[in-house]
This record gives sequence, C-alpha cells and structure tokens, in this order.
Amino acid sequence: MRYFSTRGAGPVTLDESLVRGIASDGGLYMPQTLPEFTVEDFATTRSIPQVAARLMAPFFSGSTLQDELDAILDETFSFPIPITALPAGQGSAGLLELYHGPTAAFKDVGAGFLAACLTRLEGDEADPLTILVATSGDTGGAVAAAFNERPGMRVVVLFPEGRVSERQAQQLTCWGDNVLSLRVRGAFDDCQALVKSALADTGLGRRFRFSSANSINIGRLLPQSTYYAHASLQHYAQTGRKPGFIVPTGNLGNALACIMAREMGLPIGPIILATNANRTISDYFETLRWLPRPSVQTLASAMDVGDPSNMERLRSLVGDAEILREQLGVLAVTDDLIGTAIRRDYEEFGFATCPHTATATHTWRELDRELKTGHDWILVATAHPAKFETIVEPLIGAMVPLPDGLAEILARPSRSVAIDAELDALGMALHDFFSA
Repeated sequence: MRYFSTRGAGPVTLDESLVRGIASDGGLYMPQTLPEFTVEDFATTRSIPQVAARLMAPFFSGSTLQDELDAILDETFSFPIPITALPAGQGSAGLLELYHGPTAAFKDVGAGFLAACLTRLEGDEADPLTILVATSGDTGGAVAAAFNERPGMRVVVLFPEGRVSERQAQQLTCWGDNVLSLRVRGAFDDCQALVKSALADTGLGRRFRFSSANSINIGRLLPQSTYYAHASLQHYAQTGRKPGFIVPTGNLGNALACIMAREMGLPIGPIILATNANRTISDYFETLRWLPRPSVQTLASAMDVGDPSNMERLRSLVGDAEILREQLGVLAVTDDLIGTAIRRDYEEFGFATCPHTATATHTWRELDRELKTGHDWILVATAHPAKFETIVEPLIGAMVPLPDGLAEILARPSRSVAIDAELDALGMALHDFFSA
C-alpha cells in the first residue's frame, strides 16, 4: 500500500508516512485507495484484535511492520471496548465505551498503536525521534502515556494554558524525562499551528527529528476505524441491521475513522457528527463555505477546535460540502444543552457521561422520530466522566468514582513549562529541556 498527500505529494510507504507525520507539501497522508470488504470477510473474526488484523492487513502490505501487525494490535487493544445498551426508549441505542484505556479516553487506542509502530521503526536511543502533539485536552495525555520512557522516543505536548480541566492538565504533565509538557499562552488552534510550523521547519527538523502524534498522523486514524468495524459487525450479526453512529468530534479524526470504515464496506448506517459551540463544521454544511475561525472555550474542551485539520482528508475522501451533507449529519451543541444532557443521562441511564459524550446523547434525543426509530444507534462515549468532575458532579449531585488508572496518574508529581505561541519560543524550550 502506498500513501499520498491530500495536496498531491507522494507516494510514500506506510513506514514513511508514520515517521513523517505530515507530508512534505503540508498535506495529510491518505492511502492511495481504500480496501473494500464485505461482512463475509470477517466471518471468522470475533475479538477487536482479530477484526483489526483483517482490516489493517492491506494498509500494512509492503511495510517492514507487516509481520509484526498481530503483536502491534495485541499491544494496542489491551483493554475492553464494550457497548452498553441504553434503557428502552424511542428506538434502540447503545453506548460504545472508548474510555477504558490508560488515560480514560478514546485516544488511548490511536496513541498506543502509533507508539507500538514507531518504537519498532525508530527505537534508536542514539538518535531519538521527537513526537510533537498539540492537544485540546485528551490527546496529549494519551500520547505521553503511550510513549512514556520508551527508548529512542521523546514527546513534546503542547496544550492551551487554562483551557483544560485540572485532571486533564495532570495527565499532560506527570510523565518521565523523555516528555516535555508545554503550557501555550493561547488556544488549541495556536498549539496545532505551532506543531505544523515546527514540522515544516527544516532547521528544527534536522536537530530534533520531528514526527507528529496528532490525528494528522495516519497512524492515529487507522486503528480507530477498527472499533467502528467491530461494533458494526457485532451489531449486524446480532440483529441483521446496520447501526448508525453519533460521534462527538472536534478535529474530525475519530469521525473520519468511522467514515473510512463505512467507505470500506463495513455495515454502518447513518453517521452524525456532534460538535460543541465551535460551529466551523456545522456552518460549512449549512453555508457550503469553509470558514475556520478562532476556537471558543466550552465545557467539552477536547472538542474546542476552530480549524479541524482532518476536514482536508474528509474532503479528499468524500467531497466538498454539497456531497458531505448528503452522506453525513451534524449538530452543534451549546454548553447549556451539554449540561442538560449530562443531567438527563444520569437520571435516565443511571450513570454519568462526560461533556463530550453528552453532545452525542443530546444529538440522539434531537433526531426526528423517523430517523431515530428507523435505525439502531451507537453513541460514542469518548472519555470517562471522572476526568471532568468539576463539571459533571455538580450537575448530577453525586461523586463520580475514579478509574484505577486515572487515580494512579493523579498521584504522580507534575511539571510543565509556559511558552508564548511562537516558533522561536518552542525551539528554545526544546533546546533547554533536551540539552539539560
């Protein structure tokens, strides 16, 4: 399998696309073609690693990692990803729980997969690879955990100062000597712009050997498509019906993984994107004009993205807004509605949901009756509510128990460095930390 940039550069191998992170022309790597599957192709698969091995095999064709795919997947999917049925109501729905990994967020899947791949490709302690990651809350913690103390790997986490929850901040700043955590004076979009600028800077690149672990790296997207494949196959085998998915999204990585799974022939019905008050995607569908803008701070902080990078991939794969809105739905959910959804979820489901998951449950409740009852729905739960206790607990009037892994992380000492949102400031921080 060969990989091309969304802007035309290429072709490169999977190995090259994983290590580079972003293409030489500034575009994002996509496979030359998506493989096509039928339900029968997965007749002998049961577990997520088995489904993933079948789904990922074409993408690894010709890679030096081809013979290690099973080991990479076993390492990636070391925790459960259950579907919890919601109480009976209008239509049939379940919650796909993606938050049982090390940092209690769905990004543990993509980060763990990428770490397993890059360690095998680039685990040279004498000439380490520096992984850059911009985060609006959850990505950085997952990447830092996945790469923590791995030989030949360094991680630089950039997050917007004052715009993540206290527990998210702890997850971003409590790791070993190979992880540098930077509090950027700005928004997530400033962090993302810094990462892209650094990746494009040849001088810094020669010195620090950069790659990226944001969803701009194709290695983040590929494994995420596997849990959509597994969930849809499991539901189809049980019911004979293709489930629809409602996916909370900010930078469009997780949503794109679901869309890619459907494009490859998996039994997936309607896909609806749930966003927060950052309306760039929903406005695009309404006006047909792509108008990125500065992000605004919301309760669903990990989705606070005003210029979603993966729209470039989505338009390359499916088409522009006129085509996209025929194949996808989108609903922007305000903070007030997120709060209402969190309360209703607790009252009606008997358990708490995080602010991001609440955008999906609200969107599900707002579906018109024909769409809601005409399909079975899987709502994507992207993070554990205990990560957002200061938001969730006052709304539900109860404590949210800490998962064991999160409790261990919160007990660690933390450290971070504040910088301005400028490339020179990033370069100086890198030099000071990694030369110490």
